[in-house]
Amino acid sequence: MKILISGGGTGGHIFPALAIANAIRRRDPEAEILFVGAEGRMEMERVPAAGYNIVGLPVAGFDRKRLWRNFGVLLKLWRSMRKARRVLRQFKPDACVGVGGYASGPVLKQAQKRGIPTLIQEQNSYAGVTNKLLATKADCICVAYDGMERFFPADRIVKTGNPVRRDTVAMNISREDAKRKLGFNPNRPLVAVVGGSLGARTINDTLKAIVATLLDRDASVLWQTGKLYDAECQAAVTALKDNPNLRVQPFISDMGLVYCGADLMISRAGASTISEIQLAGMPAVLVPSPNVAEDHQRKNAEALARVGAAAMVLDADCRGQLADTVTALLRDNDARKALGENARKMALEDADEKIVDHLQSMLKSKTQKA
Repeated sequence: MKILISGGGTGGHIFPALAIANAIRRRDPEAEILFVGAEGRMEMERVPAAGYNIVGLPVAGFDRKRLWRNFGVLLKLWRSMRKARRVLRQFKPDACVGVGGYASGPVLKQAQKRGIPTLIQEQNSYAGVTNKLLATKADCICVAYDGMERFFPADRIVKTGNPVRRDTVAMNISREDAKRKLGFNPNRPLVAVVGGSLGARTINDTLKAIVATLLDRDASVLWQTGKLYDAECQAAVTALKDNPNLRVQPFISDMGLVYCGADLMISRAGASTISEIQLAGMPAVLVPSPNVAEDHQRKNAEALARVGAAAMVLDADCRGQLADTVTALLRDNDARKALGENARKMALEDADEKIVDHLQSMLKSKTQKA
């Protein structure tokens, strides 16, 4: 197989893309895989680090607040379309996979014009604009939630779940041993704060105010600040820097240990993170970001909160409610256990393998028609 995978911008797009690529490689070690991302975005570092080649497009998102800036965005889109045509002509993929993000649109649009089979992987419960536009000519649309026929042609939808990094949910280690490996006291409850790879302003500002309180209430705290906010968060906890129950860092590389060791997670509500929470059966307090298209993180979080699979604190209420919500859950083992069990019931396993199944079926159908 020669497969082109496009999209990125955030870990929520990149990690599913890498999971799909890894599943393709497991199935066909000789498969040729090329990624296409957006210049200057995190995929340009993360994808090569995972062992795959990537080409960058000069594409950018539309500025919905300052419309006058979109002339330059349109110029970048035109240039990206031209470069996407060139990449397709040179690589000659058997199929293209789009995972969302700026680069996904130009690549899949050009692929569809050339009759190249396309598969869309939509992570969220509320579809993004790019995927909705591409869906009319997509051959297969892989989703993680019910009711997606609101956005896509029903006859092309398959419910696979979201592909996740296998190393994050496949570890076999006790909670106490995981805490030790993470450097924490195994007898204290561990709160993991994960605001995303870039960071979350509201969560970080709230943690600055409440982290000392959490420590005083006999919790340990592992705080991922995101690279944009690390310096200011480190400065805010200078007085606590020698506390062995607190660790503050820009990025957590071994999330598998965190899912094994944490008693409670505070997190944004990106689709990939939610899928990992479900597969790990992790009790979580979700603080959906309000700064995303169509407010899709709130819809993701509500899908869990409705069935008791997570607690939800809105971004606007975070500073006033997060400490009390976390403290109440730390005191109530049964409530935490129920959240984790209900989250696990929602998990869809082996999404990466299911997506490759549909990808191969799509290619087989194309061969038979030819």
